[in-house]
Amino acid sequence: MTASDLSKQDRTGRPFPVSWDQFHRDCRALTWRLNEVGPFKAVIAITRGGLVPAAIVARELGIRVIDTVCIASYDHDKQEALQLLKPISADIVALGAGTGEGVLIVDDLVDTGATARVVRDMMPAAHFATVYAKPLGRPLVDTFITEVSQDTWIYFPWDLGLSFQPPMKDGAG
Repeated sequence: MTASDLSKQDRTGRPFPVSWDQFHRDCRALTWRLNEVGPFKAVIAITRGGLVPAAIVARELGIRVIDTVCIASYDHDKQEALQLLKPISADIVALGAGTGEGVLIVDDLVDTGATARVVRDMMPAAHFATVYAKPLGRPLVDTFITEVSQDTWIYFPWDLGLSFQPPMKDGAG
């Protein structure tokens, strides 16, 4: 499966639901690894998925300077063309010496690597961390916690509501 095939991929891949508890544990595990790499002057969250893990990581590392880079790449069910909606602020760019030195970029997931490439180009010396990584995007990330297969669709807790799940014996996968 190529990156262009994946950009058309819908949610028919392997489901990987993540609860709030599990996501929080994974973010804390990510922080534990990042604590050995820092210190960091600032955190940049890639929105929207990176907002929650960036908040947890920033809290755990005691970082109060937080910014966002806003890139739209996903609709609720598929990848689309990338759109830079908000760049990294000039203050953070200056703080990172124009290259991202001492800056931590956080996202929930690196998938094909398209978003990661855009942000890496903006801040090539920044440390890039994600909670989850897929094989195509993994080389662009410095630190991550869990690798999943490329055909896995991660259902994040903010995307889910509680509902009845029929037993597997009734044909539910």
